[in-house]
Amino acid sequence: MKKKANIKKENKVSCETKMGTNCGGCSYILGFIGAAVYYISTSTSFWIGVLGLLKAAVWPVFLVLELLKFIGA
Repeated sequence: MKKKANIKKENKVSCETKMGTNCGGCSYILGFIGAAVYYISTSTSFWIGVLGLLKAAVWPVFLVLELLKFIGA
């Protein structure tokens, strides 16, 4: 009878998972959409609009670069 109790206890412990929240992807997607809308709305030709989409995809790089310049790192 004790073996069954131990098995149930082990299963309960092994089924526990620790999940963290991750909203980085959500904020990146929202930022991409906003940047894409901005760059496309201000573009003067088709290829400038395509360049705007590429800029919208890499906007976090420019943000981090400017932040590092600002803090003097």
